[in-house]
Amino acid sequence: MDFFGAQAQARRLTLRLIVLLVIAIVGMVAAATLVITLALALFNESAPPGTVASPLFDPLLLASVTVAVVMVVGLGSLVRHRQLRAGGGAVAEALGGRLVNATSQNADEQRLLNVVEEMALASGMPVPAVYVLDEPAINAFAAGHAAHDAAIGVTRGALQQLDRDQLQGVIAHEFSHILHGDMRLNMRLVALLHGILLIGLAGRLLLHGASGSRRVRAGNRQGNGHVVLLGAGLALMAIGFIGTLCGNWIKAAVSRQREFLADASAVQYTRNPAGIAGALKQLAAHAGGSELRAARASEFSHFYFGRGVRGLRGLTATHPPLAMRIRRIEPEWDGTLPPPQRTPGDEAPAGPATRDSRAAGLAPPRGATVPAATNAEPLPERLREQIGRLGEEDIGQARQVLAALDARLLAAAHDPYAARALVYGILMGVDPASRERQRQALLDQALPEVLAELDRLGAALETLDAGQRLPLIELALPVLRQLSTTQYARFRACLASLMAQERQPGALPWSLHRLVMAGIEGQRGARVRGDRLADQEAAVACLLSSLAGAGDTSREQALAAYGEAVAVLPTAPAMLEQPATPAELDRALAGCQRLAVEQRALLIEAMGRCVTHDGRVTAAEAELLRAVAWSLGCPLPLTAAGLRPAAGWAAAR
Repeated sequence: MDFFGAQAQARRLTLRLIVLLVIAIVGMVAAATLVITLALALFNESAPPGTVASPLFDPLLLASVTVAVVMVVGLGSLVRHRQLRAGGGAVAEALGGRLVNATSQNADEQRLLNVVEEMALASGMPVPAVYVLDEPAINAFAAGHAAHDAAIGVTRGALQQLDRDQLQGVIAHEFSHILHGDMRLNMRLVALLHGILLIGLAGRLLLHGASGSRRVRAGNRQGNGHVVLLGAGLALMAIGFIGTLCGNWIKAAVSRQREFLADASAVQYTRNPAGIAGALKQLAAHAGGSELRAARASEFSHFYFGRGVRGLRGLTATHPPLAMRIRRIEPEWDGTLPPPQRTPGDEAPAGPATRDSRAAGLAPPRGATVPAATNAEPLPERLREQIGRLGEEDIGQARQVLAALDARLLAAAHDPYAARALVYGILMGVDPASRERQRQALLDQALPEVLAELDRLGAALETLDAGQRLPLIELALPVLRQLSTTQYARFRACLASLMAQERQPGALPWSLHRLVMAGIEGQRGARVRGDRLADQEAAVACLLSSLAGAGDTSREQALAAYGEAVAVLPTAPAMLEQPATPAELDRALAGCQRLAVEQRALLIEAMGRCVTHDGRVTAAEAELLRAVAWSLGCPLPLTAAGLRPAAGWAAAR
């Protein structure tokens, strides 16, 4: 399935989820009304015989019960949503996950980081946070509301039992959930179902209070009150059980087909069916299975690569049977399972792991001559069809990009102080006068430790090739997201000062600046309204004019590029006479974010035509194209943006 088709299906599933939730609430209202009616009839001694069912038709009672149930479900869902607003990290920590960073001395964890970074760079997505769950099971998950707060969690059992190809297949499966909108859908499902579960929790509390009460005395009044309390608790628990059962059905209805899609996408991304199939076989053969021991594992059962929770079978199964998943990938599979790769509980090889060793021999050694990005390859003719559709070539190219990075800059991208200095250095302009003003602004605002790191990285930044800026920013984003509120406020102010002091801001510095901000904060105010391109003519003209004028191009060349771009659009606004300011570009991007998804795809097609008007794509143009495309929610893989294996890096800056 293509990127936009999968996103559309996720939206349809969201609507189905809402319908199922409404049905569940209606059933719970009916059950609660019936229970209250029976209680009133049983304990109302003055009621005449034969009037048991009359309260069922009492509009006031029905309205009161409906409001009470909806309020409990709604408030419970809202509270859970706020608890999870931190994104995927909140889910990982709820499951006992531990954040992994590049300083880890564990070779398995370094291998995991390497695979995740390769997949992120290849797909055009920000690098997600990575967590390890100290569980013997083989399992993994992706969680978050959007790409900027995504997290990937992998169990210790998966790291120990899966080889690199199998682990890559699992990570590709999880990236499919991120790209196709499943991750956001799953987070909404958790919040909505939490409200339903609160009904049962309320019943349990009532039952506990009644059974523990020591104030039950003789007499009809106290005795009846105690019995009513017990009855209400049991009734609410029963209603909660019904709600839980409905919730499990809803999760199963939403989840199973998305797992098949993610498995198929993993094959498409890696072009290695043996990787994901091998991981599923190892899971089937593993003594520990996929069941997690975390207390709250069942709440997130629809997130996992494997089942994760015992007892969810049949209509409540959130995952298809493993044999069915394997045969979807390898129809000729004879049912044979492999022996475990390592004994559960074995540790990774002792000794420090380095950024070189974690590639497990699949990445070239640091300092070697590495094929990298070229500026001579045209973009695919229908660029919009490449959105969100990475392949083996993209992953191989991402591996080469990582291997070609200067070791000092790569290490800086994973250090809290050095990452800030790295981003400052990348965003500082090439004009000497601008750099001097920007340096002074940093002296006034940045921390001394960060300035010291900027000085230390100066020589490496001077030799930074075009095409390496965007990958380094993407690698630094997980560390930057961990900044405290005070640290981030200072960092944000420094970025604003750098842009303000830039003499010739240009589209590329602006796009990289926007990528940093959106990668940390998300796309603020980005709401798809279904606008057509004709509704956002001014925004489209601003964006395409800036793209056409990027780099050292004459006015005639820019006009030619702009003309090729608008030729594929249903509207043809005039090109801007003057370069747009960063503030104008921000407004233009906000306007384009309101476009319907198919209109965004057409705009990406026009942007591709714009940068290929001269038959070549420079590394800087590819960076600009990928940064703007990601800001529009349309991630472009490496090779789709024109970055293909060649003899060396483009020298343009």
